Amino acid sequence: MKRLLVFFISIISVTGFAQSKASCYWQQHADYKMDVEVEAENYQYKGTQELAYTNNSPDVLNMVFYHLFFNAFQPNSEMDARLQAVVDPDGRMVNNIGTKENPIYESRISKLKPNETGYLKVLSLKQNGKDVQLITEGTILKVILNEPIQPGETVKFDMVFEGQVPVHIRRAGRNSEDGVALSMAQWYPKMAEYDFEGWHADAYIAREFHGVWAKFDVTLHIDKKYTIGGTGYLQNPQEVGHGYEDTSKPLNLPKGKNLIWHFIASNVIDFTWAADPNYVHDILKTSSGTELHFFYKNDEKYAKAWKEVQPLTEKALDYYNKNIGQYPWKQYSVIQGGDGGMEYAMCTLVAGGETLNDIVGTVFHELAHTWFQHILATNESEHSWMDEGFTTYISTLASDLILEGGNGKPSPKDYRGYFYAVKNGIEEPLTTHADRFNTNTAFSIGSYTKGSMFLSQLNYIIGEENVKKTIKKYFEDFKFQHPTPNDIKRTAEKVSGIQLGWYLNEWIETIHTIDYAVAKVEGNNITLARVGQMPMPIEVLVTYVDETSEIFYIPLQMMLGEKPTNATIIKNWSWAHPTYTFSTSKEVKAVEIDPSQLMADIDRENNVFDKER
Repeated sequence: MKRLLVFFISIISVTGFAQSKASCYWQQHADYKMDVEVEAENYQYKGTQELAYTNNSPDVLNMVFYHLFFNAFQPNSEMDARLQAVVDPDGRMVNNIGTKENPIYESRISKLKPNETGYLKVLSLKQNGKDVQLITEGTILKVILNEPIQPGETVKFDMVFEGQVPVHIRRAGRNSEDGVALSMAQWYPKMAEYDFEGWHADAYIAREFHGVWAKFDVTLHIDKKYTIGGTGYLQNPQEVGHGYEDTSKPLNLPKGKNLIWHFIASNVIDFTWAADPNYVHDILKTSSGTELHFFYKNDEKYAKAWKEVQPLTEKALDYYNKNIGQYPWKQYSVIQGGDGGMEYAMCTLVAGGETLNDIVGTVFHELAHTWFQHILATNESEHSWMDEGFTTYISTLASDLILEGGNGKPSPKDYRGYFYAVKNGIEEPLTTHADRFNTNTAFSIGSYTKGSMFLSQLNYIIGEENVKKTIKKYFEDFKFQHPTPNDIKRTAEKVSGIQLGWYLNEWIETIHTIDYAVAKVEGNNITLARVGQMPMPIEVLVTYVDETSEIFYIPLQMMLGEKPTNATIIKNWSWAHPTYTFSTSKEVKAVEIDPSQLMADIDRENNVFDKER
């Protein structure tokens, strides 16, 4: 008995220590200095990287890891294998060698020739001047350190690396469908993130990312016919002929073949650029003080839409500044490149633009990612619903207000994808790692739609004004950090005074569904039933036989609070009780559960009772 008591005391002590450690937030930091020679004619490059890495963790690090993303674009890579195994591969990454009715998908990566593949090779790496042991595993480089990195210590890594830009298949590459020469995302050896969970040395299989907060000092040597747009502030505009304002200083273009582009970016988690010999470069100086840069192909079919999208981008910027928080940098670039759209630090790559509708929604979405990924930098590999979902939520509101003349409020019309996933049995918990959803469809619906619905339904649970305050407080409290699901939940609790642990658990960690029904109506007595597993607070619209109506609000007992409402508040409903009965002051004619339809009830047929039906 005494030994058992000692065991339990030990467990309590360890648990308490772990909790106190977890409450002490820290994050790693990296300072990159890279000098890269780009041989654009053969799509290869070679460079040096000086990296000052600061271990702000309480842990001693015996090894570090780098991402070598371009190694994914090789036959038999993990990305290639995944494409061949998943039942619904990304259409951009495969060829259909069957028919439309009976498709047979062939991985484009599997057919790459040696001069078409991508690769990143670390030729040498030194830790504080001494060579270290390197082990390459696909897209991950494992580094066995000579000396452990102590808590609080900064070490210097000196690297020589070389790479080859792959044929454009996904996000990055050469000669995209729009004819953009170089879309340079995930192009350099990048230190993996180490946080309270440990190392995040995930293979690149086409999904999401997690990065170290860093400063970048990047010098690119490239043929002078190319124009570059990307992350960071250009330091030498007079020497490259782009983005300069001081006309009193003459251009100082070099006489040789190459131009040298020098960029600096601080407090970012990545560095991306694109280059093309035929870019138009427009600059829009906004009323908020942020310069918007637009790089797009000098082609008649793109000119009109890429001009039209510029003032709309400013309107979206203003909307996000007002409804999330102030954009912190002086510049943002929208760059034609990549495929579809993909967000990066201080810029985005966007494909297409033959019409405004081709690109404006994508630009709104990718710009919103600046807040929900590049300022509030969640681990989007583990919590893609926070990255894609919150971005979808806010960009949908912005698009509705600015582009469609709507009221800018959340709408249940965006729930359709979720209902499709539930009906077809493909839904998976949003705690699933982004790379490991069974299907691309489940990932997309879960991350974008169900993730967005987390905030839409929060309007229903804690009220619209409280959600607006929650988003702003979340931004202020966690900008330039790596917030977790608990952080958005706790922020909403602090703002609303309502307990929300049940909501985070049910909506994110399970695939429980919401289904409430009107079970029975007798005179002025109404009985409701919880049919689905997930509990919710309930709003009920009651129409009386005299044609008057009243909305009743039934708080969920686990909330231990109520949202602001003009409805008649009645006794709460505990999760453990499957039914709930209440009485009205007059005889009932009709009943409707959740007239707003913001609650994602999977069967609305049983939400309604009408005496005359």
